[in-house]
Amino acid sequence: MTNTPWIVALATLLVPAPLLAQGTSGMGDHGAQHAAPAKATAAAMTEGEVRKVDKAGRRITLKHGAIANIDMPPMTMVFRTADPGMVDRVKVGDKVRFSAEKVGGEYTVTRIEPSK
Repeated sequence: MTNTPWIVALATLLVPAPLLAQGTSGMGDHGAQHAAPAKATAAAMTEGEVRKVDKAGRRITLKHGAIANIDMPPMTMVFRTADPGMVDRVKVGDKVRFSAEKVGGEYTVTRIEPSK
């Protein structure tokens, strides 16, 4: 069992730093609670209008305002949808609010809802 210290050292290197920090910060779950609002802010909702729905391709074309979290000016653009069901919940002409992020190199709608 002379390899035990090496295994422990290797396992320590493989654990992501935020998990190590969370255990030693003395904050318990409070650190995780503070991280969530930052993520929500990063993907703030943007106003838009559905211009085209491609159900087979899981894509929605939206005319939208500026999307701050991905540094995108107002334009009309095709987005991939994170959830296949999103294309069934909208139709051309719908006014919507949505969140978008760059996922796997593609601009992706991660949340969409009717505009109020």
